[in-house]
Amino acid sequence: MTSPFPPPLISLTWTDHVTGTEGHLVVDRLVRGVSSGGLRMRKGCTLAEVAGLARGMTMKEALHFDAGDTQSRYVPLGGAKGGIDCDPRDPAAYGVLVRFLRAMRPYVESAWTTGEDLGLSQDLVDRAAAEAGLVSTVQAVFPLLDDEAEARRRLADAFAVTVDGIGLDGLVGGCGVAESVLTALDRAGVAHAGTRVSLQGFGTMGGATARFLSRAGLTVVAVADVKGTIADPAGLDIETLLAARDTHGAVDRGALRQGERELPAEAWLATDAEVLVPAAVSYSVDTTNQASVRARWVVEAANMPVLPEAEALLAARGITVLPDVVVNSGTNAWWWWTLFGDIGADAEQAFEHTRRSMRALVGHVLDRAASDRCTPRAAAHALAADRLPVMEERFGWYR
Repeated sequence: MTSPFPPPLISLTWTDHVTGTEGHLVVDRLVRGVSSGGLRMRKGCTLAEVAGLARGMTMKEALHFDAGDTQSRYVPLGGAKGGIDCDPRDPAAYGVLVRFLRAMRPYVESAWTTGEDLGLSQDLVDRAAAEAGLVSTVQAVFPLLDDEAEARRRLADAFAVTVDGIGLDGLVGGCGVAESVLTALDRAGVAHAGTRVSLQGFGTMGGATARFLSRAGLTVVAVADVKGTIADPAGLDIETLLAARDTHGAVDRGALRQGERELPAEAWLATDAEVLVPAAVSYSVDTTNQASVRARWVVEAANMPVLPEAEALLAARGITVLPDVVVNSGTNAWWWWTLFGDIGADAEQAFEHTRRSMRALVGHVLDRAASDRCTPRAAAHALAADRLPVMEERFGWYR
């Protein structure tokens, strides 16, 4: 039997003729000729990293495919990812982004739908894409839509929705992460009130996750940004911190309340909390620093934050890692639920749909992990592998 996860279809590296900066694109799979995956920018980004992220996107799409749901308009896509080896704060970064998108234009026009990821905002990606001559960063999917004009209006309207000062597009991912946490707590019979959370990252995903968990009654006791860790055992004032952060998720320390302390960057990992949420960079939990983890759950809001060897060591200590391919898949799914017309440009509808879908998905993964006596990551991979042949038969799996 052939593997459901053969090598990527496309793997390429681009070199910027102006700065020498490298960028990468990996298209892991195409479904009906189209793939989906964001574009990140960070210093040190490698082709191997992008390939791992693209494989993760393949699994995220497969995990959100329900063969028995005949009402859904959402067509699962293949997985892809882009990455640029550049510090997004570098003054030359925007020019590099424009030139990368210009070079990738044939792929974006025909096969790769993309959007914001680590280091980049959707507004910045959209502005650079327009300068690069692209109609949209998701234009490759337009031929699959019943009514392109209406679908594009619906997505634009959804991006214009704000909730308490934050755009809907910046909230749905965190809503999905929070629901993953709440599902794990509920299944374990752990009350929301009194459960402590420590997060690494306070940008789009981390900030939204903190808001939803706080509003669900959990106590966020630590948040790490690029400047270090902010902690308070009694609980942080999340709304004040959200209002005091910059576009890169760094919090103005002048906004800290009495009792909120500044600690070293790594302090978030060893914080006395039941739930850890790495929501910043890849590879943040390794075989050395995992030893300081005291939490019961590590919930991967970032892509690939826990190294496989570290996850094995955590599992041996009874610590459950909820994998990124499940936990942070809500943002990607929300794009397609909205564009294909399963939901409208409405915040409550988006949150309700996200909560229901994520709760069901996390439940399936935890059930599979229990029945197979394996980790949730292994269970998620097995579920994706089960669904891929059905997707191939129904939609066509182009390699």
